[in-house]
Amino acid sequence: MFVAVYWWRVHPGKEEQFRKAWRRGMQLIRERYGSYGSRLHRDADGRFVGYAEWPDEATWRAAFDRKMVYDDPATRAAFLDAIAEVPADADPIFTMTVTDDLLLRSADDPPSR
Repeated sequence: MFVAVYWWRVHPGKEEQFRKAWRRGMQLIRERYGSYGSRLHRDADGRFVGYAEWPDEATWRAAFDRKMVYDDPATRAAFLDAIAEVPADADPIFTMTVTDDLLLRSADDPPSR
């Protein structure tokens, strides 16, 4: 398994807009590009941090090189409108291959792959 970690700062008052667009975008990316899905976190400094799981680096790279474009302009526009800041060049802050997975999943989570 391969993971990519991203972060975003969101304009004040647009947190729910961002989260809704992020959830829909992640659904579409999973369907179109074959990711295993993602988790969204909130750091103490207010940043949102996304952790996305992929079957392997090649699958992630193919999606990343296509900029993970999906056919939902309204979702993409809402996502971009909510964002105040991303890292320079908007690349992930980490990309990593999983070596050991001891994460316990809740009953609502899909099984670990």
